[in-house]
Amino acid sequence: MPAPQYLDTPQGRRIAYHRTEGAGPGVVFLGGFRSDMEGTKALWLEDWARAQGRAFLRFDYSGHGQSSGAFTDHCIGDWAEDAAAVLDALTEGPQVLVGSSMGGWIALLTARAQPERVAGLVTVAAAPDFTEDSMWAGFDAERRAALETEGVVHLPSDYGEPYPITRRLIEDGRAHLVLRRPLHLPFPVRFLQGTEDRDVDRAVALRLLDHATGPDMRLTLVDGADHRFSDPDCLQLIGESVGAAIARAAPGA
Repeated sequence: MPAPQYLDTPQGRRIAYHRTEGAGPGVVFLGGFRSDMEGTKALWLEDWARAQGRAFLRFDYSGHGQSSGAFTDHCIGDWAEDAAAVLDALTEGPQVLVGSSMGGWIALLTARAQPERVAGLVTVAAAPDFTEDSMWAGFDAERRAALETEGVVHLPSDYGEPYPITRRLIEDGRAHLVLRRPLHLPFPVRFLQGTEDRDVDRAVALRLLDHATGPDMRLTLVDGADHRFSDPDCLQLIGESVGAAIARAAPGA
Protein backbone atom coordinates (compact mmCIF):
# COMPACT_ATOMS: atom_id res chain seq x y z
CA MET A 1 0.00 0.00 0.00
CA PRO A 2 1.57 3.35 -1.00
CA ALA A 3 2.16 5.92 1.72
CA PRO A 4 -0.38 8.73 1.89
CA GLN A 5 0.29 12.34 1.06
CA TYR A 6 -0.54 15.07 3.57
CA LEU A 7 -2.36 18.38 3.46
CA ASP A 8 -1.89 21.04 6.13
CA THR A 9 -5.26 22.74 6.57
CA PRO A 10 -5.96 26.39 7.45
CA GLN A 11 -6.98 25.15 10.92
CA GLY A 12 -3.53 23.64 11.50
CA ARG A 13 -4.50 20.00 11.03
CA ARG A 14 -2.51 17.50 8.96
CA ILE A 15 -4.82 15.45 6.75
CA ALA A 16 -3.67 12.19 5.16
CA TYR A 17 -5.02 11.47 1.68
CA HIS A 18 -4.67 9.43 -1.50
CA ARG A 19 -5.48 11.08 -4.81
CA THR A 20 -5.90 9.47 -8.23
CA GLU A 21 -5.62 11.70 -11.29
CA GLY A 22 -8.30 11.46 -13.93
CA ALA A 23 -11.18 13.14 -15.71
CA GLY A 24 -13.75 15.34 -14.06
CA PRO A 25 -16.09 15.52 -12.44
CA GLY A 26 -14.00 13.74 -9.86
CA VAL A 27 -15.22 11.59 -6.97
CA VAL A 28 -14.51 12.32 -3.31
CA PHE A 29 -15.14 9.65 -0.66
CA LEU A 30 -16.21 10.80 2.82
CA GLY A 31 -15.89 8.05 5.42
CA GLY A 32 -17.86 7.29 8.54
CA PHE A 33 -17.53 7.84 12.27
CA ARG A 34 -14.20 6.40 13.50
CA SER A 35 -13.57 4.74 10.12
CA ASP A 36 -10.68 5.53 7.80
CA MET A 37 -9.81 5.73 4.13
CA GLU A 38 -8.58 2.13 4.01
CA GLY A 39 -12.08 0.67 4.27
CA THR A 40 -13.67 -1.66 1.72
CA LYS A 41 -15.94 0.94 0.11
CA ALA A 42 -13.18 3.56 -0.24
CA LEU A 43 -10.73 1.13 -1.84
CA TRP A 44 -13.33 -0.45 -4.10
CA LEU A 45 -14.48 2.95 -5.30
CA GLU A 46 -10.89 4.00 -5.94
CA ASP A 47 -10.44 0.96 -8.21
CA TRP A 48 -13.77 1.73 -9.89
CA ALA A 49 -12.75 5.34 -10.55
CA ARG A 50 -9.35 4.29 -11.89
CA ALA A 51 -11.00 1.85 -14.30
CA GLN A 52 -13.27 4.68 -15.46
CA GLY A 53 -10.37 7.11 -15.86
CA ARG A 54 -12.06 9.26 -13.22
CA ALA A 55 -10.29 11.49 -10.68
CA PHE A 56 -10.70 10.18 -7.14
CA LEU A 57 -9.84 11.35 -3.62
CA ARG A 58 -10.06 9.59 -0.26
CA PHE A 59 -8.81 11.01 3.03
CA ASP A 60 -8.84 10.62 6.80
CA TYR A 61 -10.57 13.21 8.97
CA SER A 62 -8.53 14.70 11.79
CA GLY A 63 -8.35 12.22 14.67
CA HIS A 64 -8.96 9.34 12.24
CA GLY A 65 -6.60 6.94 10.50
CA GLN A 66 -3.28 8.52 9.56
CA SER A 67 -4.29 12.15 10.04
CA SER A 68 -3.17 14.26 12.99
CA GLY A 69 -4.90 14.65 16.32
CA ALA A 70 -6.80 12.52 18.81
CA PHE A 71 -10.30 11.38 17.95
CA THR A 72 -11.76 12.76 21.20
CA ASP A 73 -10.42 16.25 20.46
CA HIS A 74 -12.56 16.65 17.34
CA CYS A 75 -16.19 16.94 16.31
CA ILE A 76 -18.59 17.33 13.38
CA GLY A 77 -17.62 20.93 12.66
CA ASP A 78 -13.93 20.01 12.54
CA TRP A 79 -14.55 17.14 10.14
CA ALA A 80 -16.68 19.36 7.90
CA GLU A 81 -13.77 21.83 7.86
CA ASP A 82 -11.43 18.98 6.88
CA ALA A 83 -13.73 18.06 3.99
CA ALA A 84 -13.89 21.66 2.81
CA ALA A 85 -10.10 21.97 3.02
CA VAL A 86 -9.40 18.89 0.88
CA LEU A 87 -12.11 19.83 -1.58
CA ASP A 88 -10.62 23.31 -2.02
CA ALA A 89 -6.95 22.30 -2.10
CA LEU A 90 -6.95 18.92 -3.81
CA THR A 91 -9.76 18.98 -6.39
CA GLU A 92 -10.69 21.07 -9.40
CA GLY A 93 -14.22 21.87 -10.46
CA PRO A 94 -17.43 20.27 -9.19
CA GLN A 95 -17.07 16.85 -7.57
CA VAL A 96 -19.37 13.90 -6.89
CA LEU A 97 -19.38 13.40 -3.12
CA VAL A 98 -19.85 9.86 -1.78
CA GLY A 99 -20.67 9.97 1.92
CA SER A 100 -20.85 6.83 4.04
CA SER A 101 -22.76 6.95 7.35
CA MET A 102 -21.42 10.04 9.15
CA GLY A 103 -19.80 10.92 5.83
CA GLY A 104 -23.31 11.42 4.48
CA TRP A 105 -23.85 14.14 7.08
CA ILE A 106 -20.49 15.71 6.22
CA ALA A 107 -21.37 15.56 2.51
CA LEU A 108 -24.68 17.32 3.16
CA LEU A 109 -22.91 20.05 5.15
CA THR A 110 -20.41 20.44 2.32
CA ALA A 111 -23.18 20.63 -0.26
CA ARG A 112 -25.03 23.24 1.80
CA ALA A 113 -21.91 25.38 2.23
CA GLN A 114 -20.45 25.01 -1.28
CA PRO A 115 -23.16 23.85 -3.70
CA GLU A 116 -21.15 25.17 -6.64
CA ARG A 117 -18.43 22.58 -5.88
CA VAL A 118 -20.83 19.63 -5.93
CA ALA A 119 -21.70 17.90 -9.21
CA GLY A 120 -23.63 15.09 -7.54
CA LEU A 121 -24.17 13.34 -4.23
CA VAL A 122 -24.33 9.66 -3.31
CA THR A 123 -24.91 8.63 0.31
CA VAL A 124 -24.59 5.17 1.79
CA ALA A 125 -26.56 4.71 5.04
CA ALA A 126 -26.39 8.46 5.61
CA ALA A 127 -26.55 9.46 9.28
CA PRO A 128 -27.40 13.17 9.37
CA ASP A 129 -27.86 14.68 12.85
CA PHE A 130 -27.00 11.36 14.53
CA THR A 131 -25.32 12.99 17.55
CA GLU A 132 -28.68 14.55 18.47
CA ASP A 133 -31.29 12.13 17.13
CA SER A 134 -29.53 8.85 17.90
CA MET A 135 -26.96 9.47 20.62
CA TRP A 136 -28.39 12.25 22.78
CA ALA A 137 -31.99 11.16 22.27
CA GLY A 138 -31.03 7.63 23.32
CA PHE A 139 -29.13 8.59 26.47
CA ASP A 140 -30.88 7.98 29.76
CA ALA A 141 -30.66 10.48 32.62
CA GLU A 142 -27.64 8.73 34.13
CA ARG A 143 -25.64 8.83 30.90
CA ARG A 144 -26.58 12.45 30.24
CA ALA A 145 -25.44 13.37 33.74
CA ALA A 146 -22.15 11.51 33.25
CA LEU A 147 -21.55 13.36 30.00
CA GLU A 148 -22.10 16.69 31.74
CA THR A 149 -19.86 15.93 34.71
CA GLU A 150 -17.13 13.81 33.13
CA GLY A 151 -17.16 15.20 29.58
CA VAL A 152 -17.20 11.77 27.94
CA VAL A 153 -19.17 8.51 27.93
CA HIS A 154 -18.37 5.25 26.14
CA LEU A 155 -20.88 3.48 23.93
CA PRO A 156 -20.61 -0.18 22.91
CA SER A 157 -19.72 -0.83 19.28
CA ASP A 158 -20.12 -3.77 16.91
CA TYR A 159 -16.85 -2.75 15.26
CA GLY A 160 -14.34 -3.02 18.11
CA GLU A 161 -13.66 -1.00 21.25
CA PRO A 162 -16.41 1.20 22.73
CA TYR A 163 -16.88 4.61 21.14
CA PRO A 164 -15.85 7.58 23.32
CA ILE A 165 -18.56 10.23 22.96
CA THR A 166 -17.57 13.64 24.22
CA ARG A 167 -19.75 16.49 25.42
CA ARG A 168 -18.12 18.67 22.76
CA LEU A 169 -19.20 16.24 20.03
CA ILE A 170 -22.83 16.46 21.17
CA GLU A 171 -22.82 20.23 21.63
CA ASP A 172 -21.04 20.92 18.36
CA GLY A 173 -23.38 18.57 16.52
CA ARG A 174 -26.28 20.85 17.45
CA ALA A 175 -24.63 23.69 15.53
CA HIS A 176 -24.46 21.57 12.36
CA LEU A 177 -27.87 19.89 12.14
CA VAL A 178 -29.23 19.60 8.59
CA LEU A 179 -32.74 18.23 9.16
CA ARG A 180 -34.06 21.28 11.07
CA ARG A 181 -33.69 23.87 8.28
CA PRO A 182 -34.20 23.91 4.52
CA LEU A 183 -31.83 21.61 2.64
CA HIS A 184 -31.78 22.17 -1.11
CA LEU A 185 -29.68 19.82 -3.23
CA PRO A 186 -29.60 21.23 -6.78
CA PHE A 187 -27.77 18.31 -8.41
CA PRO A 188 -28.27 14.56 -8.92
CA VAL A 189 -28.68 12.80 -5.55
CA ARG A 190 -28.75 9.07 -4.86
CA PHE A 191 -29.49 7.85 -1.32
CA LEU A 192 -28.64 4.17 -0.66
CA GLN A 193 -29.88 2.31 2.43
CA GLY A 194 -29.95 -1.30 3.62
CA THR A 195 -33.09 -2.68 5.26
CA GLU A 196 -31.08 -4.65 7.84
CA ASP A 197 -28.95 -1.70 8.97
CA ARG A 198 -28.83 -1.83 12.79
CA ASP A 199 -26.93 1.47 13.09
CA VAL A 200 -29.00 3.74 10.85
CA ASP A 201 -32.67 2.88 10.54
CA ARG A 202 -34.36 3.16 7.15
CA ALA A 203 -36.59 5.82 8.75
CA VAL A 204 -33.59 8.16 8.65
CA ALA A 205 -33.27 7.70 4.88
CA LEU A 206 -36.99 8.34 4.41
CA ARG A 207 -36.84 11.44 6.61
CA LEU A 208 -33.89 12.76 4.62
CA LEU A 209 -35.67 12.15 1.31
CA ASP A 210 -38.81 13.89 2.60
CA HIS A 211 -36.88 16.82 4.05
CA ALA A 212 -34.45 17.64 1.25
CA THR A 213 -35.52 19.35 -1.93
CA GLY A 214 -33.98 19.04 -5.37
CA PRO A 215 -34.69 18.29 -9.01
CA ASP A 216 -33.21 14.78 -9.11
CA MET A 217 -33.33 12.75 -5.90
CA ARG A 218 -33.79 8.99 -5.55
CA LEU A 219 -33.71 6.60 -2.60
CA THR A 220 -32.80 2.94 -3.13
CA LEU A 221 -33.55 0.44 -0.35
CA VAL A 222 -31.58 -2.80 -0.56
CA ASP A 223 -33.33 -5.74 1.07
CA GLY A 224 -31.11 -7.51 3.58
CA ALA A 225 -28.14 -5.13 3.35
CA ASP A 226 -26.53 -4.10 6.64
CA HIS A 227 -24.68 -0.95 7.69
CA ARG A 228 -21.40 -2.03 6.11
CA PHE A 229 -23.07 -2.10 2.67
CA SER A 230 -19.94 -3.79 1.36
CA ASP A 231 -20.89 -7.07 -0.27
CA PRO A 232 -20.26 -7.32 -4.03
CA ASP A 233 -23.83 -6.38 -4.99
CA CYS A 234 -23.84 -3.33 -2.71
CA LEU A 235 -20.46 -2.17 -3.97
CA GLN A 236 -21.64 -2.53 -7.55
CA LEU A 237 -24.71 -0.47 -6.70
CA ILE A 238 -22.50 2.28 -5.27
CA GLY A 239 -20.50 2.35 -8.50
CA GLU A 240 -23.65 2.42 -10.62
CA SER A 241 -25.08 5.25 -8.51
CA VAL A 242 -21.89 7.32 -8.82
CA GLY A 243 -21.87 6.67 -12.55
CA ALA A 244 -25.50 7.74 -12.84
CA ALA A 245 -24.82 10.93 -10.87
CA ILE A 246 -21.90 11.77 -13.18
CA ALA A 247 -23.94 11.05 -16.29
CA ARG A 248 -26.83 13.23 -15.09
CA ALA A 249 -24.54 16.04 -13.91
CA ALA A 250 -22.20 16.10 -16.93
CA PRO A 251 -23.59 14.23 -19.95
CA GLY A 252 -20.76 12.88 -22.06
CA ALA A 253 -18.18 13.25 -19.28
